[in-house]
Amino acid sequence: KSALVELLCPAPHQPVWDAAGDAELAKAIMSRRFHPSTVGPETWEGYIFSDLEIRIKESTDLYGAVLWPSAMVLCHFLEANRDEYNLADRNVIELGAGTGLVTIVASLLGAKVTSTDLPDVLGNLQYNVARNTKGRCKYIPLVTELIWGQEVSQRFPCATHCFDYILAADVVYAHPYLSELMDTFDYLCQDNTQILWAMRFRLDPENSFVERFQQRFHLEELYNLPSLSIRLYRAWRKDKRSRNQREAAA
Repeated sequence: KSALVELLCPAPHQPVWDAAGDAELAKAIMSRRFHPSTVGPETWEGYIFSDLEIRIKESTDLYGAVLWPSAMVLCHFLEANRDEYNLADRNVIELGAGTGLVTIVASLLGAKVTSTDLPDVLGNLQYNVARNTKGRCKYIPLVTELIWGQEVSQRFPCATHCFDYILAADVVYAHPYLSELMDTFDYLCQDNTQILWAMRFRLDPENSFVERFQQRFHLEELYNLPSLSIRLYRAWRKDKRSRNQREAAA
């Protein structure tokens, strides 16, 4: 690979540490966004992934219906590393899908995506997903309600719902449902599931969540972008038997 390609699409197991590399990668990621050249009746923001224009409508009165940079980081990684993390024909679930950008990009990359969020976000999420995937994707994404920690096993029984990937962007922030989010990760992540999780660090709860997360999962840092205060992780579950033994001995 050329030096430029290595910089913009680094190998997954080589985190970006130096300031110059961080700035260049952050610039490449944020350049995926564009704004409409003319003002129309509908407000939207544009993104370019898989060589396609994606139009996202935000809902500023709902915190979960605003697109945060962590989603762009995760989408960039999925596209740049599509050979190693091949989503084609894979079962994927997104937690806290928000405006739907990650769901849309994963679908464009060939995944069978289940897109989840709170009930009051689903209308805007469904609109964005349908608008940007219709006629473009092999599989039509499923948009459905999921409240972390509530009836997760009934909605997604392990016998019939096995996910290859769990995707999450900016789901950890100062909200009171971090324990429920942890339990949802733990339930949905089976032995062969990989978690790809982009996270913006703002306050101490983010740091403590990562520490608690590592008690249940192996964690590998894929991107470190200090200029955006965002890190991207890959995670997979620890063996439950050994984990239970360690917890019992503690």
